[in-house]
Amino acid sequence: MVVLGIDIGGSGIKGAPVDLATGEFTAERHRIETPQPADIAAVVDTVAAVVAQFPPASSVGITFPAVVQHGVTKTAANVDASWVDAPAEQLFSDALGRPVTVLNDADAAGVAEIEYGAGKGVDGLVVMVTLGTGIGSALFIDGRLVPNTEFGHLQLTGHHLHGGDAEDFASDRIRETEELGWPDWAERVQVYLRHLHALLWPDLIIIGGGVSKKTDKWLQYVSVPTKIVPATLQNNAGIVGAALLASRRAH
Repeated sequence: MVVLGIDIGGSGIKGAPVDLATGEFTAERHRIETPQPADIAAVVDTVAAVVAQFPPASSVGITFPAVVQHGVTKTAANVDASWVDAPAEQLFSDALGRPVTVLNDADAAGVAEIEYGAGKGVDGLVVMVTLGTGIGSALFIDGRLVPNTEFGHLQLTGHHLHGGDAEDFASDRIRETEELGWPDWAERVQVYLRHLHALLWPDLIIIGGGVSKKTDKWLQYVSVPTKIVPATLQNNAGIVGAALLASRRAH
């Protein structure tokens, strides 16, 4: 069964059809730059343009960088403020003319890793952390998702470099804007992950987002008292997880 997955990020909106038996794309993914400002009309139009690149799908899953409750986007950290309390699922369903499932982007990536990737078969507490424009998180207990965790907004008060939101300290965006070398950035990631570990004591931490493709450059500098691995689906995880959850809801 092939379902379409769309991943809305701070810099790009990308999508592909997914074979749910394998978690692999059945066609090359298509990406369009995220419109600026990323308000409702512009994002809906861009998603429709991505969807139009592929044959009609029975259902569509869409990730969004926000807390998503019952199809409504409740926050808007890295998109336009017009998305706060927007009926996102209804808006996308109306625009695309078919059922749409909307979920938090990190939750989608985590679901894909649990089903097909680095978290497959892992019992206990697993945390997925996506390092990108912001920091996303997904929490799993024995393979079951606890939705809408916002561990990217943990307050890292008291650290000599920082006293505020974790994503304003250790996201990939900060690495780029502050022109940090990999070891210096890795030190910040370590501060963040140790803080996260002290709160949760997870059995496994999975690192996702664009930097999961570059772990050879920085992960050796990060020491955390639990197992830490890169996401195996890397930056495709959001698309795959969105498609998987859309198919589950359709049944």
